[in-house]
Amino acid sequence: MSLEIKRGDELGEQYRRVITEVLVQGFAEDFEYFSKNSRELANAFEHMVILERFYVALLDGEGAAIASVTQGAEECFAPDRAQMQRALGPIHGLLSYFIVRSQFLGAYQGARPGLAELAFVTTVPKHQGKGVATELLKHLLQLPYDEFVLRDIKDTNTPALGLYRKLGFSESSTRPVRFAKRAGFARYVSMSLRSDAGSR
Repeated sequence: MSLEIKRGDELGEQYRRVITEVLVQGFAEDFEYFSKNSRELANAFEHMVILERFYVALLDGEGAAIASVTQGAEECFAPDRAQMQRALGPIHGLLSYFIVRSQFLGAYQGARPGLAELAFVTTVPKHQGKGVATELLKHLLQLPYDEFVLRDIKDTNTPALGLYRKLGFSESSTRPVRFAKRAGFARYVSMSLRSDAGSR
């Protein structure tokens, strides 16, 4: 079993769909509002992925896990309203476009050069439990940043929280969720890790 980690733009445009499919499979529950159909969802999201912001773990050549890396005002998505409407319909596509812009775009308070935000860390279901996400994150933690942050992890996502702690992340803040009972979890957890990689 061979594992290779590459940045999306190194892999090229032909991997855009691969990255998108890993994304929509891994976050299927979170993306249900947009569509419950994974193919339709991939059609809607494929165009907006900024390849150089995503790293891909390839297991025997197959897309197994991804994560995005941004710093400062960088974005990992560039949604286009017309393309979302084409994929999801005029009304739902328009609403989805505005939701993506409000939820997925915009630097958070505290963003700065040298501080990397890791986001959209996910493994496709069939490759979970193989240590793929662990190796992907270990690779990312070698990048030349002085601090790494992970934001808004559900407090019920114990596998992810456990993995991040094992890699040295510690909880930096929490925020409560509105309508927690309906949401199925009580709070979002953010974590951070200082690194010496930035000084190398």
